[in-house]
Amino acid sequence: MPKRLTSAQVDQYARDGFTGPIPVLSTAEARSLRDELEAYERSTGKVIGFPEKSKSYLLFGWADAIVHHPKVLDAVEDVIGPDILVYHTTLWVKEPHVEMFTLWHQDDAYFFLDPAEQVTAWVALSDASVLAGCMRMIPGSHKEGFVEHTDSPSRGNIIRRGRAIHDRFADTDGTLVPLRAGEMSLHNTHTIHSSGANDSDDRRIGLGVSYIPTRVRSRTEARSSALLVRGVDEYRHFHAEKRLQKPLSEEARAAHALAYDFYMKSARIPEGG
Repeated sequence: MPKRLTSAQVDQYARDGFTGPIPVLSTAEARSLRDELEAYERSTGKVIGFPEKSKSYLLFGWADAIVHHPKVLDAVEDVIGPDILVYHTTLWVKEPHVEMFTLWHQDDAYFFLDPAEQVTAWVALSDASVLAGCMRMIPGSHKEGFVEHTDSPSRGNIIRRGRAIHDRFADTDGTLVPLRAGEMSLHNTHTIHSSGANDSDDRRIGLGVSYIPTRVRSRTEARSSALLVRGVDEYRHFHAEKRLQKPLSEEARAAHALAYDFYMKSARIPEGG
């Protein structure tokens, strides 16, 4: 019996490479975590950016709470098993009425992991409606394996490097996966997906959490780091991260900087890219 997903959702993930919506946070939880994030932004006087929006769980209490949330982990366990690492996270923020989008791509174009069992849990802290530019998924595309991507940075692309699958799908292709604040979706590392601009009147805020079973290892020579969030890690393929103790402390900033550097090198992303 699945812990969090329905049997139909487990079947959908296997068949289509994604499933959702999955309720994981209460309305109050989602609001509180968003408030914490936006309080930090107000304290700095700017919208959160890199490197803080990458591997945020090593810096901020709100992100630590999401990656360790029992309902999130129960759903992830339903598709990859009980021994779970957080490999990476990225905070995705689309401001209202700004031309910001994501081109068609697969997450494996950035992660280079083997076997290809990474699952992205996309947790919404605000409504990710159709109007707000929710994700589109190509059902069954994960069964093709990795598809060739090319680097094509473009203004408005929320992914800085712009590695994408070009000239194969239209903007309106695929299945829309709208989420309300507190819901999440799951998609496979080979599922081809994209998203459009946010035409709503609110920010579209979501944390993409890349979970992997502990048996997974990197295909690149550079060794990245990861955080054990459930079960045991008998393989130790990655540098072991430690759970955040005091948000934004000197120790937290140092741990985050080290992990971010490990990731950038393993993902072959040039500084500023």
